[in-house]
Amino acid sequence: MRSVKSLLAAGAASLISSMAFAADMPIAAPPPMYAPPAPPADFGGWYLRGDIGFSNQRVDRVLDTNAAAYNNVNVDQTGSFSSAGIFDLGAGYRFNNWFRADVTGQYRGKSTFTGLDVVTGVGPGAGFKGTDAYTATKSELLFLANAYVDLGTWWCVTPFIGAGVGTARVTVGDFTDSGDSIGVGGQGRSLNYAGASSKWNFAWAAHAGLAYHVNPNLVLELAYSYVDMGSGMTGASYSFDGVTNTTHAPFQFRDITSHDVKLGVRWNLDSPPAYAPPPLVTKG
Repeated sequence: MRSVKSLLAAGAASLISSMAFAADMPIAAPPPMYAPPAPPADFGGWYLRGDIGFSNQRVDRVLDTNAAAYNNVNVDQTGSFSSAGIFDLGAGYRFNNWFRADVTGQYRGKSTFTGLDVVTGVGPGAGFKGTDAYTATKSELLFLANAYVDLGTWWCVTPFIGAGVGTARVTVGDFTDSGDSIGVGGQGRSLNYAGASSKWNFAWAAHAGLAYHVNPNLVLELAYSYVDMGSGMTGASYSFDGVTNTTHAPFQFRDITSHDVKLGVRWNLDSPPAYAPPPLVTKG
């Protein structure tokens, strides 16, 4: 039998031999480290847009431009427009994830105006009472350069605000003015009409709405716009009898504004870039 001392010596020799062999083995390379995918960066791109909607219009006053018509009278006026359709097309550029701009051309359909003046005499005209009933139609062409700020996206929905400046061509037509009066100067009835006329004005708008991202290229919008289109003017006015109205002064529709509601679509012409992790590199 081998002694315990001999067994211990043999074991120690075997352990030293194994350690030496392990020291001679090459060290394995650490596993490759990969950087996380790059976050999506801001991107830009061209887009086309189109909108349909309806207007809710207001006018501050409808006035005879012959100032003498208001001598010695007080006038209390009411009036309103019917709603009208809105159709526009445009093109724009998205500079990054929060800012974009576009230009639009909009046709605003014909709306009907009805108004009433209740007239009472003052001073030398005391005792006079009368009314003037107005009817007319109005339409516009509106061209705007707009800028928008997108306020972030949640569940594919992006709220936005914006503003625009440009020009409006306001056309007023089919104007009639029928008046009845009693008191100073007797009792009478006047019937006037005016031809159609168009006027270009400075225009501006404020926008707000929600955009829904159907896919990277298609966006739907529900938007509200407040639009100020300046004033409109009729053509020269004439009496139906050809005698009563001798001034032929046009009538002014002063300070026309509108609260618009629109449903729109934006089609991106440039798809946003796709981001992916770096390719896997293997060592031979």
